Amino acid sequence: MAITIKEPFTKDKFKDLRAGESVLLTGTIYTARDAAHKRITEMIARGEKPPFEIKDSIIYYVGPTPAKPGRPIGSAGPTTSYRMDAYAPELLDLGQLGMIGKGQRSDEVMAAVVRNGAVYFAAIGGAAALMAGCVKEAEVIAFDDLGAEAVRKLYVEDFPVTVVLDPAGGNLYKEGQEAYLASVSE
Repeated sequence: MAITIKEPFTKDKFKDLRAGESVLLTGTIYTARDAAHKRITEMIARGEKPPFEIKDSIIYYVGPTPAKPGRPIGSAGPTTSYRMDAYAPELLDLGQLGMIGKGQRSDEVMAAVVRNGAVYFAAIGGAAALMAGCVKEAEVIAFDDLGAEAVRKLYVEDFPVTVVLDPAGGNLYKEGQEAYLASVSE
């Protein structure tokens, strides 16, 4: 059974999440991929205000396709997360609460997740239309010149994700692999 978490997103709501749990998110999340992450961290380094409040934010690593008529967004499947690994620890240290993507993360990101009580969620790869169906509103808020990789503010309802890295140091990819190897060696 999935855990439902509604906005406002806070550390208190995320602190007991554990690797492997299914979660349905409802509220505001932001989109950004590597080019946008680079620009955001450069803005912060210059003392400029980023395009959205980093504290308690959730960033979905996605570059959606154009929206069809009557829809807020096109297909919106997750992007491979390691491309954001150079930027994620800094944003987590500034209070970012969650990340949504696919694939493993670096040791530095894993340490920053634990250090900051954050969560890394995996979205369903290959189910971009399903993910897009959970997006009720979408608005480009920064870096329009990046096209699909522009920063968007999304309002999502029952957005399905799985906890991969949790605030206690759990890692679904590691634990899942260990469980599998133990089961085939019996």
